[in-house]
Amino acid sequence: MTVESVRPEDATATAEPPVAGGAVPLLGHGWRLVRDPLAFLSQLRDHGDVVRLKLGPKTVYAVTTPALTGAVALSPDYIIAGPLWESLESLLGKEGVATANGTLHRRQRRTIQPAFRLDAIPAYGPIMAEEAYELVERWRDAGGVLDITYESFRAAVRVAARCLMRGGYMDAHADRICADLTTLFAGMYQRMVVPLGPLYKVPLPANREFNRALADLHVLVDEIVADRRASGQKPDDLLTALLEAKDDNGDPIGEQEIHDQVIAILTPGAETVGSTVMSLLLVLTEHPELGDKIRDEVKSVVGDRRVAFDDVRRLTYTANVVTETLRLYPAVWILTRRAVADTELGGYRIPKGADLIYSPYAIQRDRRSYERNEDFDPDRWLPERSKDVPKYAMSPFSVGNRKCPSDHFSMAELTLITAVVAHAYRFEQAPDSDPRPRIGITLRPRRLMLRARPR
Repeated sequence: MTVESVRPEDATATAEPPVAGGAVPLLGHGWRLVRDPLAFLSQLRDHGDVVRLKLGPKTVYAVTTPALTGAVALSPDYIIAGPLWESLESLLGKEGVATANGTLHRRQRRTIQPAFRLDAIPAYGPIMAEEAYELVERWRDAGGVLDITYESFRAAVRVAARCLMRGGYMDAHADRICADLTTLFAGMYQRMVVPLGPLYKVPLPANREFNRALADLHVLVDEIVADRRASGQKPDDLLTALLEAKDDNGDPIGEQEIHDQVIAILTPGAETVGSTVMSLLLVLTEHPELGDKIRDEVKSVVGDRRVAFDDVRRLTYTANVVTETLRLYPAVWILTRRAVADTELGGYRIPKGADLIYSPYAIQRDRRSYERNEDFDPDRWLPERSKDVPKYAMSPFSVGNRKCPSDHFSMAELTLITAVVAHAYRFEQAPDSDPRPRIGITLRPRRLMLRARPR
């Protein structure tokens, strides 16, 4: 189905989508999105392809089908905006590639895209492998119980910093980044679904901690930029590209844009990849047979030497485990857009200025798109079976001009880490582990505590 078949040129629809049930006075559906958002969003398709939600005083349009979410992602009538991006603005700013629109966004993608070209990614392979094996050694030396939140985010930050900003100096900053982002992403989700702006300025402990983490992360980014400039070095990396980038008039880009762009590099590198590593380790814990199969594949492909980046393309079963984890546990589980014109979607009128919301989590678990939709089945991504998955029913890195520029980078990193740690260890949950989903701007296990048993 094309965008045009979803949104005809004459766009004459006048009907409004139905309102979802379960709203309460003042908070609307916000209380459902606080109490159990995954279940709430997953059942919305039963009420229609597009439904209206009330988030406090706001009306938001929830889009529930693969075809329509693809249409929204691809159409120029919908831009990056809405409750999610408003809640992220204090972190990501307005001038980074994650939040910019139009000509600014296109120029910024041209600046960063060379770092993520397919022919550029192999150069990052040795760093990815080093960090994966560094995990194995850390866990062997640590013994006892591992805090997987800390371990996953630490590894993700180090890979992003070393690959994209050649940042050995980032070692001292990794813990701060992880702690700050944990606080910020939890607080931002609450601000999105319960938009009671003035109340978040009241000096309550949670608000003070949120503001402390936000200020610290911005200071940290300024330190990273200042350290690079003071060094006088210009390695061939993404940070150098940003510091030397020009605007459309040929002038150097401003300090705020540099700042926001560094934030946009570090945030997905730490939060989304780190969250996915956590989910992968939970999967390996709950399905030990998967780890056994990955170990067998590594032995068959690699033999007795260490796994290297060049092996990744042949580790097909491991990659399918990663893909199935991205399907069932997408770190980016909720997205919003804003209509910039009166338009039509699924036969319903969408007014200019309306905010839209959709959930990759709900789309990727929909029983209408997947047989045994709740089962973890890596083999569903074999070529002969994956062709049956509806278009846009699996888009963990989004589509169109908002597709994550680091999709191939992230898949290579995740596949390599999974192969290395599954080859080395089996995992067991410790008594104080809590694997239930932690709901924030990103999705990950709440408190994953594991024992790593050498194979």
